[in-house]
Amino acid sequence: MDKYGLIGYPLGHSFSISYFNQKFADENIDAEYVNFEIPSIDQLQEILDTTPELCGLNVTIPYKEKVIPFLDSVTPEAQAIGAVNVIRVTHEGRKVKLKGYNSDVIGFTQSIEPMIDKKWHHKALVLGTGGASKAITYGLKSLGIEPVYVSRYQRPGTIQYEQITPEIVKEYNVIVNCTPVGMYPHVDECPLLPYEAMDSHTILYDLIYNPDETLFMKKGKEHGADVKNGLEMLLLQAFASWEMWHGK
Repeated sequence: MDKYGLIGYPLGHSFSISYFNQKFADENIDAEYVNFEIPSIDQLQEILDTTPELCGLNVTIPYKEKVIPFLDSVTPEAQAIGAVNVIRVTHEGRKVKLKGYNSDVIGFTQSIEPMIDKKWHHKALVLGTGGASKAITYGLKSLGIEPVYVSRYQRPGTIQYEQITPEIVKEYNVIVNCTPVGMYPHVDECPLLPYEAMDSHTILYDLIYNPDETLFMKKGKEHGADVKNGLEMLLLQAFASWEMWHGK
């Protein structure tokens, strides 16, 4: 039986495990998807050694960047992003080869593109600076939108939340939340932004999908913003993962 899995730490509720095992059951595919909760990326080798039937992995926080040195090859796109969230595992005799991909960018761009109006949307605020936000900025650039990172801390090339004025929100009217702020069970939290400056030309995209509507989305919606959560992105990523594991 082929095996696929997810590496990360900690792994609580995982979209991938339920999605793929349901897919395998529905399509009579002789395979299983398992969660590999590893406190250190160094344990990846142990997974490879003890799971000879492994065909592919998804990678989640905090290992999207840390996994790259363990791979034999990385696609140019994942290299440019600097983060990997899909690994294709192939067996050449006794050798195991690992190839890294990034499906975040595909899932995100396909999901947000219908919301974008080239007349109004030219600049974006990307909340957070982790592995996911790198894919998001890459995706935004590919759609012709100029992104800026927003961080809680003073970092080169970022702006801080307290510096975001109503004028900035009007100019950077695509806002993507790549942080866990507002995720269940902390549903009463949201990024600190001047929501009152938002209007019908504002897009709020939240990578969180639990709850369905985060406070970030709710507050934007109250001022007419167009909002979307990350569930569609996850589905599109899952389709892309399967293609990456089985493509040429």
